[in-house]
Amino acid sequence: MAQRMTLSDRDVRTMLRVADPDDLAPSPGALPWSVLHGLMALIPCDAIAFFQLDSDRRTMPWGQDLPRDGESDEAAFWRHYAACRPCSYPDDSGDQSRVTTFSDFYTLRELKNTGMYADYLRPNGVEREIMLCLPSPARRTVRLVLFRGRGADFGERDRALLTLLRPHLHRLRDTPGTTNLTDRQRQLLGLVAAGYTNGQIARRLGLADSTVRKHLENVFDRLQVRSRAAAVALMREG
Repeated sequence: MAQRMTLSDRDVRTMLRVADPDDLAPSPGALPWSVLHGLMALIPCDAIAFFQLDSDRRTMPWGQDLPRDGESDEAAFWRHYAACRPCSYPDDSGDQSRVTTFSDFYTLRELKNTGMYADYLRPNGVEREIMLCLPSPARRTVRLVLFRGRGADFGERDRALLTLLRPHLHRLRDTPGTTNLTDRQRQLLGLVAAGYTNGQIARRLGLADSTVRKHLENVFDRLQVRSRAAAVALMREG
């Protein structure tokens, strides 16, 4: 028999504030900071992160963290990423809807025997994690992750709350679109749509080829696409 989840009045009020915040996101694709604070109040944790992973380029195009201090060893993370089952699960399975925890994949003892724990998690004081993915391109997953150190694991209540909030969090994201581009980026994208090559754009605008290439890479990152054709298609849609 499935366990019944009960919510307190405080939980309901916190969920409503998370779903309908008063503040705006600090940048396109991000969440309002009050949403992250509200999630930490709703599901007690030591830290929370909202970010996008580009698994092919091994980069994090953008991210938000609470508390906002310190830096992690990205090289260690990527060194063990593919072998860490809970980390690579969205890429390996294509499943972006399931809310997962470390304990879905490892016992605590098994986790502590992994390279990810030794080189990345333990130095950051992390033993427990719950992760939610929002709809995003394959291998460029947008992830919300809550972390705990020693103590109680995340439970089914926490999983259910994140599942309930998932569509609201997706709605709150400032959906990528050409309105988020600078005037220069829109100009370059217009020339791409007209069929100009990078070299032709550079000569037309008096720029170096490398500058045009870098501008277009930034356009692709902002629009969350990987090709000129996809960027142009998005421009024509909106």
